Amino acid sequence: MLSYIWPIALVVLSNTIYQICSKSIPGSINPFASLTVTYMVAAVCAGILYAVMGKDVNLLREYSHLNWASFALGISIVGLEVGFIFAYKAGWPVSTAATVQSAFLAIALMVAGLLFFHEAITWNKVVGIVICLIGLAFINH
Repeated sequence: MLSYIWPIALVVLSNTIYQICSKSIPGSINPFASLTVTYMVAAVCAGILYAVMGKDVNLLREYSHLNWASFALGISIVGLEVGFIFAYKAGWPVSTAATVQSAFLAIALMVAGLLFFHEAITWNKVVGIVICLIGLAFINH
């Protein structure tokens, strides 16, 4: 059970810190300049964690297993982070920006799950999305 819960707890904790940091980026800095430091720190952290937790310490050999997804993930992370930074610069409150995007993300992922992974769209999921959208109306007014 713990192996099922801890990753989501880590995502929630990390996303909370992520949103606070994104909102705290100075308005005077170019977001792309800020992200160069962000990615350098991330690369160092990932390298350290790989060395500490990896079974195979040959990073170049690991790179031979890469596919398109790692490269596309890098591009999408830039879009995600820049989008939030610009949303906060535009005045979105930290308490609602992530909530709004999460509701719309749930819809997009339901469609992506159907198209790319043949996941079923059930009535429960549709009702859940409707409830989320109703919740958004209350959060944003």
